[in-house]
Amino acid sequence: MIELAASFDSNLSSLTPFLIYLILFVVIFCETGIVLGFFLPGDSILFSAGLVAASRNDLNIALLVFLIFLAAFLGDQVGFVLGRKIGRPYMDKRTSPRMIKMIARAERFYEQSGWWAVVAARFFPWIRTFVPPIAGAARMNYYRFLSANSLGALLWGVGITLAGYYAARFPWVKSSSYALAFFFIGGSLVSATWNYYKSKQKEA
Repeated sequence: MIELAASFDSNLSSLTPFLIYLILFVVIFCETGIVLGFFLPGDSILFSAGLVAASRNDLNIALLVFLIFLAAFLGDQVGFVLGRKIGRPYMDKRTSPRMIKMIARAERFYEQSGWWAVVAARFFPWIRTFVPPIAGAARMNYYRFLSANSLGALLWGVGITLAGYYAARFPWVKSSSYALAFFFIGGSLVSATWNYYKSKQKEA
């Protein structure tokens, strides 16, 4: 990620502050809110944005991380609503036993482990684009999604940007950001595994 971020660093450095704010907002929003934006390299762009902000006096780091948080938060919210309003009606029209079973399984997963999944998905390229619409289609509780989305946007969007900002001065920041990511990823896996065995015990 750091090597890729370096290439974005050179491209962003030549832009005006307004264009940097605008491009970052649009890229992060599209990657998290529009399914077709799954290919965008959000992690590298965030880290690069932090590097650029640290090297320039005309970029306000507080404004930068606020816009990134807002873009990440709104992107997931849009994905969730699209999944709820468009994805779910589409799935409900499919009456095959296989589809009915898949829907029930998705609803059960998001009811039991959805909160952790939404937070941890932020740290997985591609997956973070698809989790919100699937959560919406699976009718995950809106307020649970809202809280998970807020925390995920903070840890991922703000966290990685600040990691890039402070990395040049404090090398240990890089490893700390990865440790934080692994904590939430590991937590989601443990939670999902625990709930899976609990559901199996109930079925037995």
